[in-house]
Amino acid sequence: MSSKVQKIMVQPINLIFRYLQNKSRVQIWLFDKTDMRIEGQIIGFDEFMNLVLEDGEEIDTKNNTRIKIGRLMLKGDNITLIQGVEN
Repeated sequence: MSSKVQKIMVQPINLIFRYLQNKSRVQIWLFDKTDMRIEGQIIGFDEFMNLVLEDGEEIDTKNNTRIKIGRLMLKGDNITLIQGVEN
């Protein structure tokens, strides 16, 4: 007997919604600023992948520094990658 693992395609909007529902902290890579990341908790989004983040932090990967920026709206055009972050 062999057990098959079924893989299902996950829509990007569903993954963002899961981050929202689970109140997960995410890290966002920016399109034009490759040495900067934004980290925070998604509290809202739309079909254009514009995000509203709570407890946002700007992370400089060159200097390894963090600046708290609070609540922010990030335009979807600026997003390259969204990944979950362990607390």
